Amino acid sequence: MKELNLAEVLVGKRREKGITQDELAAHVGVSKASVSKWENGNSYPDITLLPVLATYFDISIDRLMNYSPQLSEEEITKTHAQLAANFASEPFEAVIAECEALVKKYYSCYPFLLYIVLLYINHAPMAESPARKGRILQSAIGLCKRVINNCRDANAVREATIYQAVCHLSIGESQEVLALLGEGAESPPLSGDSIIIQAHQMLGNTEKAIEVAQVDLYQALLELFEGLLAYIQLNLGNFEAAQTAFERAESLSELFHIRHLNANGVAILYFLGAHLYQAAGKSDETINMLGKYVDVCIHGFFPFAARGDSFFDRIDDWLDKNIKNRPMPRNEIVVKESMLNDVLLNPAFDSLHGSPAFADLIQKLRTFIGGN
Repeated sequence: MKELNLAEVLVGKRREKGITQDELAAHVGVSKASVSKWENGNSYPDITLLPVLATYFDISIDRLMNYSPQLSEEEITKTHAQLAANFASEPFEAVIAECEALVKKYYSCYPFLLYIVLLYINHAPMAESPARKGRILQSAIGLCKRVINNCRDANAVREATIYQAVCHLSIGESQEVLALLGEGAESPPLSGDSIIIQAHQMLGNTEKAIEVAQVDLYQALLELFEGLLAYIQLNLGNFEAAQTAFERAESLSELFHIRHLNANGVAILYFLGAHLYQAAGKSDETINMLGKYVDVCIHGFFPFAARGDSFFDRIDDWLDKNIKNRPMPRNEIVVKESMLNDVLLNPAFDSLHGSPAFADLIQKLRTFIGGN
């Protein structure tokens, strides 16, 4: 991290231009002795002379003072690590004072302020009293508010919001947490649901805490499952990688009964499995996958709706607000026809048309959609 060092800059710029102290003094209108004191760090120019000096050397006043209100990512990381180490080896209040001085110096460097907030959150418990801990966390809240109100980086604002909620929670201000993050899981989540859950617990709202926890788990589960589906598709040309992802997705599906929660996702899983094994020349496994695909399509796919189950038994209100009322992208007839055509007309499965087992699956789908 750079320190203010006008003396170093003056010496360097004067020598770069090839001028003497006398020449610089004459231009500025001071004595050579004054310039000498500036360059030795024994005194500083009058504030009114800073623009004159900066203009003479064709640099900004910030550059003249060797000052920047912003720190590089590397400087922020290095300073954070040093301050964290100082908390372990130096008096607590001395390190807090050092943090406060740096905050004043880099008050508009919002990423740095967030690092200071993290230091306060992690080390405030070391304070000599609960009251002192509270004051430190209030300072952290103030820094979070500054980032939220002034920073244009959406990620930084989101991070500051979560940190502020953590600070409120740490000093027992549960209502402030809920006012900041909301009382339930958001869609998309703000990544602060665990804090909301703890706030409800502190307020004695156990039922609400369970509801938020279930919604959080439900969203995370389906996101993980959909991520595995995407990973299988990406690796269809790499049998081992795709098979491993498939097996894990299928295990997850069976463990959490995802077929009931998201039948479409499980149908896609088995359809991808059929492609995987067909590409590997494993006809029996392909038929097995298509059989599971057909079974999902026929049993439990319709009516197409988001739902909970005996485990996710507190999410109905959230589903009503966020999922259930969304219109189906295609009507039921079109979806059913697509189920058949994706198998019957898919060139990937042409080699199976002589198989009685494959013909039986096709007939099951035809009967299901009302065809012949």
